[in-house]
Amino acid sequence: MTVLFVEYPKCSTCKKAKAWLDEHGVEYIDRDIVLDNPTDDELATWIARSGLPVRRFFNSSGMKYRELGLKARLDVGMTDRECYELLATDGMLVKRPLLVGDDFAIPGFREAAWTEALL
Repeated sequence: MTVLFVEYPKCSTCKKAKAWLDEHGVEYIDRDIVLDNPTDDELATWIARSGLPVRRFFNSSGMKYRELGLKARLDVGMTDRECYELLATDGMLVKRPLLVGDDFAIPGFREAAWTEALL
């Protein structure tokens, strides 16, 4: 199985996750989240596949998240569609790395979750 690995190459967590994939012999397609930001439709599909709330796909520790005051905006209630469209405007808003398979999508590098999905 080949998975999609969406990363920001300068991110230390993404580097760690990529090394984990390589160490475990996982085949993946590498995608730079800044050069090739996911579309709103891709995000909608992946978020549905993950079974997680859309909030989990925001990079809540990023500067852009804070600059845009997104916590407050999410707290007062944005629709899922509004979230997908906003996330699609800038890859730096998206939680990364993002691991996407045929029947799963996992935001962030959680080794246990990746192991369960891939090994």
